[in-house]
Amino acid sequence: MDMNIELLSDAKIIDSWCKNASPWTNAVRSGEIESRKLITNQAIIDAVMSSSPQSVLDLGCGEGWLTRELAIEGLRVIGVDVVPELIEKAKQAGGGEFYLLSYEQIQQGQLNISVDVVVCNFALFGKESVEGLFKTVKTLLNPNGLFIIQTLHPLVACGDFSYKDGWRQGSWAGFSDDFTDPVPWYFRTLESWVKLFNDNGLRLLEIREPIHLKTQKPASVIFIANNI
Repeated sequence: MDMNIELLSDAKIIDSWCKNASPWTNAVRSGEIESRKLITNQAIIDAVMSSSPQSVLDLGCGEGWLTRELAIEGLRVIGVDVVPELIEKAKQAGGGEFYLLSYEQIQQGQLNISVDVVVCNFALFGKESVEGLFKTVKTLLNPNGLFIIQTLHPLVACGDFSYKDGWRQGSWAGFSDDFTDPVPWYFRTLESWVKLFNDNGLRLLEIREPIHLKTQKPASVIFIANNI
């Protein structure tokens, strides 16, 4: 196997997050990430709350900030992540139920719950793991439940690369020197994201594009879907 492919994979994503769990927690909790503080944090909270849910599954919850924020609104929130240190930090901070599980384990039926909203906030960076999750998410939703994703906006995140699906090198540009071993990610065009929903029996209800107040460009894209 080509070494470059080995370095750009779903397994490498998990490895990198395990190495950066502590500085990531510090960055999130101290408000170091400007785009989150200015727009995307509130954008995902608003998207989840727009349907007045009672229960939420936060997939790829990290250190648990979104789980805690939604719990403050009176919701039952379950947070799931594959990184042991992040789940431990989430449990210490409280505010929800937290479980250490990979997306693959969820696909195998190891999370037996049904909720009003499944949310993934900047947590879908892989290829096979994301495609597998899309095949499974319907089983986690109550009737009329919503699947909500906030991720990098393809047009902005593409940069100077060709606008086509493929693995990209990660970067911690703009973060502290505590970060190492950048997390790789699988780039998808807007067309490819839409196809993922359509191919897996999910009806895309809405696409939101939160605008960064300083750059006046999309800070992210939010997809809101339900079962067909």
